[in-house]
Amino acid sequence: MARSKKSRKVGLIGVRKDPDRKPGQKRQESTPRPKKHKGKPAGNRHNVEQSENGASKRRENQDPRLGSKKPIPLVVKKTTMTTTPTQKKKFATPSEELAALEADQRLASLLDKLDDDKQLTKEQQTYVNEKMARHRILCDLLGIVEDDGEDDDEMDPLDDLDAIDINDFKN
Repeated sequence: MARSKKSRKVGLIGVRKDPDRKPGQKRQESTPRPKKHKGKPAGNRHNVEQSENGASKRRENQDPRLGSKKPIPLVVKKTTMTTTPTQKKKFATPSEELAALEADQRLASLLDKLDDDKQLTKEQQTYVNEKMARHRILCDLLGIVEDDGEDDDEMDPLDDLDAIDINDFKN
């Protein structure tokens, strides 16, 4: 192809697309073109990014407080004792049950409190009464007699010596 020299003339280089368009007129479109966005808008680092995920919507609906959301009644209602009774241990023989009663730490501590003349709650007192009643029944079944210590005083031979009057032996 032949070489062409540069020229200072301003003119059309190619063919016009619109033959009705005149060189001084600006283009007029029915709908404006959207601007091309390059980069992020100014001040974007200070804005919190709103994600379109469903997780963010779920977070907005959640209560920010921690812990249980169960309502707590402010007025205490009187409730009857509907607690489940503790399962009693079943013993093979009365002697095993008696040994378990005598080894009961709670009963021993409550009896010590009674010996020290300390007050017991109603629940503790009923516990002691039930266990002591069962202890008496088991002792009766096994033929065990409780000694209170008074029998020893009656059988003391030295007491009989003090009761003897010497004048009875004189003629």
